[in-house]
Amino acid sequence: MECRVQVDFLISGGSPGDGRDHGLRFPDPGAVAVEIDGKRYVSLPRLIELKLASGMSAPAAHFDDVIQLIRANGLAEDFGAQLHPHVQAKYREYWGYAQRPTGEY
Repeated sequence: MECRVQVDFLISGGSPGDGRDHGLRFPDPGAVAVEIDGKRYVSLPRLIELKLASGMSAPAAHFDDVIQLIRANGLAEDFGAQLHPHVQAKYREYWGYAQRPTGEY
């Protein structure tokens, strides 16, 4: 059966986004995982960091994902303080967009 689903492989230690070294790397999954209902997921702060870093060079869906994560989790603006410094300003920018009604950003 052919599903034509795109799969991206991310290698621990690689740089998200444009591949340039901003000090932010794809983490070891075991080091950043949280367990929810017996399944392991990347922690919310690391997921948002990676989405922001990736979106800074290829915005497409990454920034909308961040806005939706902010809304769905009711994240405060100061949540950005726990993110990598490279993406903190971008988090604050998109936190502002998340405060607007849907469709107004």
